[in-house]
Amino acid sequence: MVAAEVSRLLRQDRGQLLAALIRAVGDFDLAEEALSDAVEAAWVHWARSGVPRSPKGWLLQVGRRRAIDRLRRGQRFRARVPELTIMLEEDEAARADDAADIPDERLKLIFTCCHPALDRKSQVALTLRTVAGLSTREIARAFLDTDTAMGQRLSRAKTKIGAAGIPYAVPDRTEWHPRLQSVLTVIYLIFNEGWTAGAGDAPIRDTLCCEAIFLARLLGQLASEEPEIEALLALMLLSWGRRSARHRPGAGLVGLDEQDRRLWNRDVLEEGLSVLDAAVARGAPGPFQCQAAIQALHVQADGPEATDWQQIVLLYDRLLRFQPTDVVRLNRAVALAETGALALASAEIKSLAVALEDYQPYHAARAEVFRQIGDAKGVALALERAIELSQSEDERRWLEARRRALF
Repeated sequence: MVAAEVSRLLRQDRGQLLAALIRAVGDFDLAEEALSDAVEAAWVHWARSGVPRSPKGWLLQVGRRRAIDRLRRGQRFRARVPELTIMLEEDEAARADDAADIPDERLKLIFTCCHPALDRKSQVALTLRTVAGLSTREIARAFLDTDTAMGQRLSRAKTKIGAAGIPYAVPDRTEWHPRLQSVLTVIYLIFNEGWTAGAGDAPIRDTLCCEAIFLARLLGQLASEEPEIEALLALMLLSWGRRSARHRPGAGLVGLDEQDRRLWNRDVLEEGLSVLDAAVARGAPGPFQCQAAIQALHVQADGPEATDWQQIVLLYDRLLRFQPTDVVRLNRAVALAETGALALASAEIKSLAVALEDYQPYHAARAEVFRQIGDAKGVALALERAIELSQSEDERRWLEARRRALF
């Protein structure tokens, strides 16, 4: 029971707990160490005395005390006395309230991580580490980086926040502009990490997807006039509405063109389409509107054969103006192949070979284009490489099933 509860809390509430501790102690590394200490204490105390009435509040309280202990033992004790006094007062107040409620500080944490003093890549990476709880390896994979390089980037970003005295707060609306795109990118990457399963056996990590949707809704409440916030929410809802059809027990993932559309949640999809319409009506297009519009064309089609691939290619052309990345070029090439422009699609994919050699979806896309061309050897080699690079057992089963069906 203790193991299950600790696992559940770390899976569902780590981001909220860490955000609350960072707000309390003002130091990323100290907050992570204190939370780790609290989890270790939980294993011992809960096994002996049972899981407390408010396990999340218990972890926050113990984490705060462990942070205080670490400060008292540290060399910077005198410099931190004012902060320590405040922490002691908060700890006393929390004890009186039995620590039943924890303020949700995640949005403050995202804005802190996305301060303009950090470069865009560091903003996103640090938020994924702290808010979503992704490992350095998972974040490195998202950026096609090495684990070492990403670890160094995260360390430098945390040091810079401390040295620059970046405030832990949601800034005034007038200060949002330099940070908003990074904030939205972070929230979408949190969703995407859950949606694509990442490493391990779980087909979809529901907690990450739901957390991202929650954060987008919260952001929308603070800035209801921002079309890109609406577009991001629409994009996630248009994927989330297909959740029940995306996985077949024992068989792995199910591609969009093979999904049983009767399993789709039409209420969620209709909400996504409605939110996208509201964003488009504001007349300020952006990258998330392009991506959401592409998803809308997929879900509105009566079936795979009715998908408007010509329109999707045009949307990718526009998206490339906002995000001229190799991954967008790859997705555009796949759409080109679906229109029948196989020579153009093949040439584009070939041009991405070096940049995306270690990117699993690249090889899955190569396999699909080779299949349409009729290159059986190319399909086999591409699928073999895609399976080799896959981080998810569920994804591997899906790719292996495709290989068996073709050969």
